[in-house]
Amino acid sequence: MIDTDALTEQSNEIAQLLEERLGVRGTGLEAKLNKAGRLLPKWVRREAEKLIEAENIASHPKLMMKADPARYSRAHKRVRKWLKSIDPKKRRVDRALGWIGSISLSLIVFAGLLIAVLVMVGFI
Repeated sequence: MIDTDALTEQSNEIAQLLEERLGVRGTGLEAKLNKAGRLLPKWVRREAEKLIEAENIASHPKLMMKADPARYSRAHKRVRKWLKSIDPKKRRVDRALGWIGSISLSLIVFAGLLIAVLVMVGFI
């Protein structure tokens, strides 16, 4: 039998971690999971969907009796462990460095093309 209070607490914890670590906004775990999109690996998404499934099952008394609480506990632990391993500051720095790198590459290619055109025209 599933403890609905513990399940709600676990879902809220995962939703809070999604917001803190990945900056995903929304109300509830399901909305945040949908908005997370490609930020989450497939296996993390599947494990988090198990928690959503458990919340849905908890609302049906007969289904709740047949549910496996160990499965949902394992899913919660795996998702929590992965989310705790994310460093938000490092993500921001990596995103900024990637942005700067792509702009730098574009400027280098543009400068190379400009020099090539100037050489072909005869200005250099």
